[in-house]
Amino acid sequence: MSGIRDSLGRVGYDLLSRALGECQSERATGKLRVSGKPGGVFHLRDGCVVAVESPGAPGAEARLLRSGRVSGEQWAELLREAGGTRWPEAGLIAHGYAGAAQLRVVCMMAMQDAAFAVVAGDVEACDPLDAAFEPYAPVVLGEAPGRLLQDAARKLAAVAALPRPVRPDRERPVAAAVPDEIREQLPPPQKELLAHADGRRTARDIAFATGLGAYTVTVGMARMLGEGLLELPAESASVTGVTVRDLPTGTLRQRPPGAPPALDPEVFSALTSAVAAGESPPPDPGPDPEPDSGTRSGPDSGTRSGADSGPCPGATAPSLPRRDPGAHAPSLPRREPGASGITETLAPEKAGASWKGFFRLRHRIWTPDSGT
Repeated sequence: MSGIRDSLGRVGYDLLSRALGECQSERATGKLRVSGKPGGVFHLRDGCVVAVESPGAPGAEARLLRSGRVSGEQWAELLREAGGTRWPEAGLIAHGYAGAAQLRVVCMMAMQDAAFAVVAGDVEACDPLDAAFEPYAPVVLGEAPGRLLQDAARKLAAVAALPRPVRPDRERPVAAAVPDEIREQLPPPQKELLAHADGRRTARDIAFATGLGAYTVTVGMARMLGEGLLELPAESASVTGVTVRDLPTGTLRQRPPGAPPALDPEVFSALTSAVAAGESPPPDPGPDPEPDSGTRSGPDSGTRSGADSGPCPGATAPSLPRRDPGAHAPSLPRREPGASGITETLAPEKAGASWKGFFRLRHRIWTPDSGT
């Protein structure tokens, strides 16, 4: 027995087996506290285990209440009749809620399931034996500690042998997309597991909610995962992907301080095509620049006549970029005049307006006292 290890990776079986073996050899009576997650308490009488309590598995009371055999009002009434007795066995039998044999089976199943939960968890330490007191829902005939631990180890091995083994207090599956015709053909226990598998409950949580054993729910959950009825939510599905753009690897030239940004080539091409066709240019894709609040004179003055005259409400006049050709300008080969065809395309006799007039027409703000 000392060499048995549960295949789910739990450590502490030897410690618990040795402590219970000493109690059995000394025919001790009392309670042995097991520290860990979930941990529990083993109640012994003359070296035999008569009850096991653990927060990792529902007890006899939870099995009766959650299964619907006894309602909450009926249970409260039974406790009042028994004068505060923790386990109203006589009242359950007298009212016909359960028979004597059924209660013995319920108590035995609760003890074995709690032992399974303790062994399947983390066993950190076993405290010295405390004074004895009447345990909750004890069995009539005690169980040998070695046989009880052997049964728990066998259950752990059975869970580990399944295609998709799970732990009673770890995995939180969700119901898979099962067609309605297949869902209707499932047995009631699997339907109940599908109804409670919401991604927040473990096998232990579902056991307390339904009144089933922790081992029963763990095996059912593992089998349904293998059959595709349940699935574990992937951790990577909730992580939003981030797109990282690579920076250009070429040599970057630092922009002079205070220099305006260059004109987008696509915007320049669209403006050129619109002026050549005599159509209205497309709207600016970017934010409006600062308005020109000053009065200009000369060829770029704000006074217009002929085809350039007329108000343009809502437009703004940007400060056109004026770049010093000698500052940070590399020596590039010059194109022969007229080779690109832009001068002929933007000629006043063809386009009906000069290039500077076009920008004044588009970006000037009209005011009531501006005249034209």
